[in-house]
Amino acid sequence: MDFPVSRLRRMRRTEALRSLVRETHLRPEALIYPLFLVPGEGIRRPIGSMPGCFNLSVDEALQEARECVELGLGGLLLFGLPAAKDDDATGAWAEQGIVQTGLRALKADRAFDRLALIADVCLCEYTTHGHCGVISLEGGAPGAGGETRYEIRNDESVELLAKTAVSLARAGADIVAPSDMMDGRVRAIRAQLDDAGCERTPVLSYAAKFASAFYGPFREAADSAPQFGDRRSYQMDGANLREAMREIEQDLREGADMILMKPAMPYLDVLHEARRRFDVPTGAYQVSGEFSMLQAAFERGWLERDRAILESLISIRRAGADFIVTYFAKEAARLLS
Repeated sequence: MDFPVSRLRRMRRTEALRSLVRETHLRPEALIYPLFLVPGEGIRRPIGSMPGCFNLSVDEALQEARECVELGLGGLLLFGLPAAKDDDATGAWAEQGIVQTGLRALKADRAFDRLALIADVCLCEYTTHGHCGVISLEGGAPGAGGETRYEIRNDESVELLAKTAVSLARAGADIVAPSDMMDGRVRAIRAQLDDAGCERTPVLSYAAKFASAFYGPFREAADSAPQFGDRRSYQMDGANLREAMREIEQDLREGADMILMKPAMPYLDVLHEARRRFDVPTGAYQVSGEFSMLQAAFERGWLERDRAILESLISIRRAGADFIVTYFAKEAARLLS
């Protein structure tokens, strides 16, 4: 019907009416909070480019987890900064690795049973070169003069990623989440999990992870910046929507139980198309650059903090995310309570 019979403002007149007809809802249990674990005790080291975020020793991470339980969050996404790095990322699958240690500590306390513990599976935090896989170099070491060419060796990297996933599952991860974007890694991880008796552990694939400018602050948080080159030979080209659908379809065929889009807000069209095509649990990662960009605007008084946080998250939910990984998770949960 046309105006004046149809007046859409009638249902916007009061908060009670707006709430009654609201189409998209944001709930604390749909929010996942990332944690960056470091060796030691009593460590709460501020991350300069991510206000309010910290590198945490395991004892401090347990305090954060208790707060997350009280706020009703859905889970934690765990990253690790090892005591030492090497070319083969051995800290990623070490039995006493930092994330493995954190998982065992969290699983030892039944108070954390309400949190889904998601372990990121990647090698970049653990390698001396900062890439997400095994490399081979031609022309000498980077910076030694002359042209250095390098290759990220896919199949060798996949073997280490699968080994890492098994290690994390055995340590207590409820979900393993490969974020490397190597071809075939989901198939290898699924096979090795099943062979190791971890057939009940789901795989959350970062199925469409783009080579994005919005990861900068994370690389400070996780000490994972590439020491040479970039990640464009394995992370996706941001111009390619159809290719993203192929990546997702392939990962699902290989055994992924859930999928994740990364970044979120610059790629809402990718998220929406994935939601339309694939009837599987689908999440999105509001990455460090999105978080830090909003924080910078808040500090300058350019945006209203509470409204902007919730609006950014609602946009991701509206595009199709069942759950959202966000550094605003705790703050958003308080606003929603």
